[in-house]
Parts: sequence; structure tokens; C-alpha cells
Amino acid sequence: METEEGSGWTRGTGSGPGLDVDPGPCCYAGFEGTDVPEQDPKPQNRTRSPSSSVSSPPSCTNYRRSQSLHGPSPVTTFGPKACMMKNPKAIMHIQDPASQRLTWNNPPKSVLVIKKIRDPSLLQPFKNLCKFLTEQKNMIVYVESKVLEDPAIACDENFAVIKNYFCTFREEFDDISNCVDFIICLGGDGTLLYASSLFQESVPPVMAFHLGSLGFLTPFSFDTYQSQVTQVIEGNAAIILRSRLKVRVVKQCMEKKTHKGLIVLNGDMESSPKTLQYQVLNEVVVDRGPSSYLSNVDLFLDGHLITTVQGDGVIVSTPTGSTAYAVAAGASMIHPNVPAIMITPICPHSLSFRPIVVPAGVELKIMLSCDARTTAWVSLDGRKRQEICHGDSITITTSCFPVPSICSRDPLNDWFESLGQCLHWNVRKKQTYLSSEEEEF
Repeated sequence: METEEGSGWTRGTGSGPGLDVDPGPCCYAGFEGTDVPEQDPKPQNRTRSPSSSVSSPPSCTNYRRSQSLHGPSPVTTFGPKACMMKNPKAIMHIQDPASQRLTWNNPPKSVLVIKKIRDPSLLQPFKNLCKFLTEQKNMIVYVESKVLEDPAIACDENFAVIKNYFCTFREEFDDISNCVDFIICLGGDGTLLYASSLFQESVPPVMAFHLGSLGFLTPFSFDTYQSQVTQVIEGNAAIILRSRLKVRVVKQCMEKKTHKGLIVLNGDMESSPKTLQYQVLNEVVVDRGPSSYLSNVDLFLDGHLITTVQGDGVIVSTPTGSTAYAVAAGASMIHPNVPAIMITPICPHSLSFRPIVVPAGVELKIMLSCDARTTAWVSLDGRKRQEICHGDSITITTSCFPVPSICSRDPLNDWFESLGQCLHWNVRKKQTYLSSEEEEF
């Protein structure tokens, strides 16, 4: 390992989340030749009053992406106080997934509780958890404003005292990235995906309780939530870094007109293209939308055209997303610790178009083919759905900011247990044993 003294960061030739890092205020792990993160002076401490909405400025650190085929080395600081524990026994600077442990630079003081909306069955678990966090753990609890607008919570006089200590925020209006030490999700996999979307850079550790329908990404049972939350606060927990996709949608802002059922673009554009950027945990889906025509999009890899997708669409997913829409479309299931990006066609009009896996460090670009009969539509983790016209582009790379998901046991056991319990992977009636007499026949 080559260490820059005084800079608070280390760099080496390894890849993946197992790189040795300094768990100081600025933990950064990069490849040799990777640009150094640019930092502004440390911001002054800000006081927060309970029960008031928060609005924090965006992060002052600009991270530059590695160009290694193994993908960018993920930032291993999670929120204001958490980071990856250093592993002195790492071989070749690649950490064993089963040895990834959470540690705190300072004891956590704040927690974001995300509850699935419009689910009456979660009201009592939500109230019990919030009372436990505020009364017994003296934590500052952040919740969304719309959660407290639920009549069952707003009209509960017994819960009013606890509610006065909450800090509230609104999605897309308030930035809480520097205020929250860790996250607790109550719901299903969609709740975890929503929690990921709230943080466009560093994500605090996420503890997800299985209170939804499927629960592939939610390993914790709520029956013993007090002891489990206490272990996390004490830093006694394993974590898995779920890589995300950095997605940039560039729209040329061309005026769209319809002529005899076909899409016609008049070529008049605004002064500059409109660029939208997202962090995606599961997948990017490009499909034909409401049109009856085949989707016809070009797929570029590091600037080279590799194929044209003709079918219902294409899925670009992370290893975490490989067990979602991608597996339903015929893809393989990949463990989240594998640095990779999956490309899966949706009902391709070709018998030979099979799903492929590419290195995590490549840059993918999707555009409408010049001879496409209609536009395409893109959705990101099932949200932010928007139309893609001629001249628009979707650029996809592996993000430097993974989601540190807290494990119930460890990354390997949790994943295989979810495969068996949620997807019933390789479940069948066992073959009966043959006796010696039956073997003679």
C-alpha cells in the first residue's frame, strides 16, 4: 500500500470494497493512478433543533471515478460517523466478504426511520421503534413529513410527546446526508430502494427489517428489534457493500411532434442539453413504453458500438438487481460482492441474444437507433420514468457510493438464505434412497 501522509487516504493496486482505508474523517480508497478527492475545509458544526425541518448544503467533496476495469473503489465512509473497519489480514488488499464489519468513528446519535407508506400493519412497529430509539437510546430520529401526516399517527395523543422530538424532512427539498448516522427501514425491498434514492452520494449504513411482501434485501426480523438495533449502535454488525449505478440522462430538449402516427423532431433545440443524474441500486430499464413497435436502441461500451437491441427493451443491473427484474428476464443471479454490471435483453427478437456480464469499470451508453420507429422509455429502480427521444443518451457506470447494508449474519449466509426463502432456489422433493434389492433391478 502506498500511503499519502497527512492526507487521510490510502491507495493501492487492489479492487473492490476490501481496500485498506483510514477510518478517519475522510476515508477514501482508490486505485494506483486514481485522482485524489478534492476537499474543501471541514464545515463548521451546525446545531439542529428537534422537530424542525432540515436543509443541509450539498457535500463539499468531489470524488473522481477510477478507470480500472474492476470498477471504482467504493467510498468506505458511510454518513458522518460510520466507515469500514480495517482488516489487517486482507490478502492482496481484497477483503473476504464474510469479514466486512461496521465500525463507528464516534457513537451514532441520529437515525433516519423510513416506513412504508399506506400500510396500517406498520404503524405499531413504527411507534414502538421510535419510542425505543428516543426514550432508551436517546437518539435524534428523522422521519419524513408525510409519514407524520398519517391520521393514525397525527391523532394518537399517546404518541404526541415522542413526535415532538422528531426532525422532519421532505424528499427532494431537504438534504439530510450530513445529519443521519444510520438508517432503519420498515417494509420490503422497495423501502430499501427508496432509502437509497434519498442519498445521491455517501449513504449511511442501512438496517432493513422484513415487514413487506418479498424481503430479499431485508434480512432482519422485527421480533427482536431491540437487541438487534443495540448491536448496530455498538458497532457489532457485519455489512455488505451493494454497488450502485451512476446514471446520467442527457436530453437534447428537442420539440416532439406527431405526424401520421410517427414521431417527428423539428430540430429546434435549447441552448444546452438537459442533464439529469441518478444513483440506482437495482436496475436501469429501457423499454418500448406504450408503443407496439419493437424497441430499437444502440448499446455502446466504452465508446464502441457492441450491439443493437431489438425487442421489448434492455435491463442494465447491479449484482443486487440481478435477483429482481433481470432474473425474471432470464439472467443469472450474482452475489452483491462481485464487481460487475449485467446486461439483460427483454424478449429480444433474436434467439442468440443472451444476457451478459461486463466488468464493473466499463461505461455503457444507450441511445435510440437512427432508424428507430418510435421513442423509448427509461425507468430507474422503477421510478423517475421518462421518455428517450432521438439525440438523447443514457450513460451508465458503477458508482463510487455503494449502499452499506447491515447483515443479520454475514454477506454470504444472508444471500443464500434469501435465495432459499424468498425465491425458493433449487427447492424440490428429494430423491428417495434405493435399497440393495431395488438396485439389482
